[in-house]
Amino acid sequence: MSLKKDKQKILGEVFDDERIAGFLEGDAPEGFNRDFYLLERAYRGMKAENFETFVRLFKEQGLDLNSQSPEGQTLLARISEHNQSAEYAAILKAAGAQ
Repeated sequence: MSLKKDKQKILGEVFDDERIAGFLEGDAPEGFNRDFYLLERAYRGMKAENFETFVRLFKEQGLDLNSQSPEGQTLLARISEHNQSAEYAAILKAAGAQ
């Protein structure tokens, strides 16, 4: 028996400023720093150009680009391990992440 996917992949989804700002909302799961959680969720869910807008909005709200995962890594440190994260890492560095 095969299972039917409950969600269809959406191609070409529009990320306007309002949609991007929506990624600044929500609570982190237990054990996660909220700022780190929001950053990682945006990284995983956005194209680089949208992520750049998100990082600007994130900083405007006074949130911490150097917040850490439960394992003690910043998002910049974590994504440095990913093969296709150079654009995202550059955005974080330009915004002051370490």
